[in-house]
Amino acid sequence: MEAAVVLLPLLGAFIAGFFGRMIGDKASMVITCSFLVISALISWYLFFAVAIGGDPRTVVLFEWVTSGDLEFFWSLKVDTLTAVMLIVVTTVSAVVHIYSVGYMHHDDAIPRFFAYLSLFTFSMLMLVTADNLVQLFFGWEGVGLCSYLLIGFWYKRPSANAAAIKAFLVNRVGDVGFALGIFATFVLFGTVQLDAIFAAATGKADATLVFLGMEFHALTVTCLLLFIGAMGKSAQIGLHTWLPDAMEGPTPVSALIHAATMVTAGVFMVVRLSPLFEQSETALMVVTIVGASTAFMAATIGLTQYDIKRVIAYSTCSQLGYMFFAAGVSAYPAAIFHLMTHAFFKALLFLGSGSVIHAMSDEQDMRNMGGLAKLIPVTYGLMLLGSLALAGIGIPGTLVGFAGFQSKDVILESAFAASSGVGFYAFWLGIAAAFMTAFYSWRLLFMTFHGEPRCDEKTLAHVHESPPVMIWPLYLLALGALVAGAAGYYHFVGGGLTEFWGDSILILPEHNALAEAHNVPFWVKALPLVMAVLGIGLAYYMYVVNKDLPAEWAAQLRPLYLMSFNKWYFDEIYDRLFVRPSFYLGYGFWKSGDGAVIDGVGPDGVAATTVRASKRASALQSGYLYHYAFAMLIGVVVLVTFYFFMKD
Repeated sequence: MEAAVVLLPLLGAFIAGFFGRMIGDKASMVITCSFLVISALISWYLFFAVAIGGDPRTVVLFEWVTSGDLEFFWSLKVDTLTAVMLIVVTTVSAVVHIYSVGYMHHDDAIPRFFAYLSLFTFSMLMLVTADNLVQLFFGWEGVGLCSYLLIGFWYKRPSANAAAIKAFLVNRVGDVGFALGIFATFVLFGTVQLDAIFAAATGKADATLVFLGMEFHALTVTCLLLFIGAMGKSAQIGLHTWLPDAMEGPTPVSALIHAATMVTAGVFMVVRLSPLFEQSETALMVVTIVGASTAFMAATIGLTQYDIKRVIAYSTCSQLGYMFFAAGVSAYPAAIFHLMTHAFFKALLFLGSGSVIHAMSDEQDMRNMGGLAKLIPVTYGLMLLGSLALAGIGIPGTLVGFAGFQSKDVILESAFAASSGVGFYAFWLGIAAAFMTAFYSWRLLFMTFHGEPRCDEKTLAHVHESPPVMIWPLYLLALGALVAGAAGYYHFVGGGLTEFWGDSILILPEHNALAEAHNVPFWVKALPLVMAVLGIGLAYYMYVVNKDLPAEWAAQLRPLYLMSFNKWYFDEIYDRLFVRPSFYLGYGFWKSGDGAVIDGVGPDGVAATTVRASKRASALQSGYLYHYAFAMLIGVVVLVTFYFFMKD
């Protein structure tokens, strides 16, 4: 049963990928969707059996590698953490598959698309069920490969190819760190098995490691290297630039990448390796600072973007920052709680935006929308629900509220309860990000659905609600956005968290931020809601009441506006520091190295010299006897002269 969860998507990808043309589009869609639905149903069964029932298990499939002292199996580790990730990945993926039946019906490469989707899901399932670091890395790289294939799915678009390459390269930067972290772990522990590493982690708390010729705290170096991998996969500040460009892929791809698979891999990895991170205060501090900075940075960029999917993409980046600084203050259950609730309402927003794009004949610029609430009311209602969840609307001190309310608020409360410098840093940046999140999410709603239509009459005439195959998956996600927070609170972060999580997450007794989060002052609990309401109110005033105000503020605060609109100039800076120098260096090696040296002096040069010499030598071969006799006479004269000269 456990194997079926992982292998069914792989089987679907194999059938659709290799036999798609033979069996046809419809059969490819039915097979892949059916396998994902079955996988999701089994995942929910395992969730209740393992997480609720307290029955973790490890299933060994086969021996994978035996090399000297290194030996490990391909095994499926199914504990509470894995069970939660299984329902998130398979549920959202199944919904996305079904949604894609309607969204991609006009595409001419349907089997290839569904094969990529299923392979993506398989890779993520490999990652979350790994019981050793090599297996985890296998799934990690599989997700990276599939993201390249899916982002660049419409490969005839230059922008899609560029986005795919960018995602691939930026993630490889992070993956180098991740690989070095795995190497360091093996050097330190002599094994890649997670259970063996966790059992020995406490004993290695004071161990040192020589890195770059200097001696460092071993677990700090190891955790920071591993975290670099997480920064790339989960788009944290510095390695986040690929995520917005990933919008070039079809909308279902965007939803899958941003809600349930690729970007959550980094968060999962940090939480899975909590026994290592708990031994390094420095590593936890870095995770907190990076996460909080990302949450704030991405939120500021989301304020000024006009592409409907790009706004939601930066929202994803910001919410991932929340998850990381939750992990940084040792509130790992809160991080996974927000990961779970976020998957539902973020997938809802992405697929809802896909419904808008579908209705608007592929238009994505919100400046060309407006007035759609009456034309596509179902989509509007569902995106309104998702925006309420994203903004974190609820009643402080209770469980009454949308999914994002319970999960985001407990993260902010944990950061405050940490009572440390980095904790307060994360709390206040998180509060600022909460205000901006509410603003840009409702800015999206007001610009898209309210006011007068700003599109041309031809587009307006074709605006229509999406077909049922695209709408019904949204209802399921809306249900999750509505109840997931309240339903999971007790087990994930409430009174039942110790029994629920069991041994799947380690939190040292001195790291009690999550426990103390429930005892923070009421103003700490109420402040996120106040910020959210203020953000919504400001968005309403600027984009419904006084529509001239955004342009006025953009002119008055032009430097800040340009910094936000141009995404803090990260792309421009990286272009100057890395892309152009690399290009010029490569061009120099090509022209000077390959062209001048290798081609000019090397094999090609020798060959050319030989050809020239042979042509000149061949000129002496005239075929006339008197020419040869004359040459012989000259040779005899030279020889005799040389003889007498040397004799004297």
